[in-house]
Amino acid sequence: STTSREMGSHPLKHAFNWIMHAFAGYLDTSQLLLLWDRVIGYNTLEILPVVAVAIFAFRRNNLMEVSTPSEAEAVLQDIGSLKVIPLLQYCLYARILHPV
Repeated sequence: STTSREMGSHPLKHAFNWIMHAFAGYLDTSQLLLLWDRVIGYNTLEILPVVAVAIFAFRRNNLMEVSTPSEAEAVLQDIGSLKVIPLLQYCLYARILHPV
């Protein structure tokens, strides 16, 4: 399988944009407010890269199936329907609940 880097698509570009904009313009408004509520509640921006990692983890199967940079772009641009809280729970607690 060809890696995204070999295809000329750099996942970090998406993650950087998501984080720099605090996901504004990428997530549905209700999900964005839930995310920002966590940022304020925990008094840290560290949750933003955690959400980015969770998105990559959630979309990993789709990303492994793409064969062109435009397909990878489409997989990573279509995050508006994702639910923030389940993503965070999956990323933060999956190994606790199901150790490898």
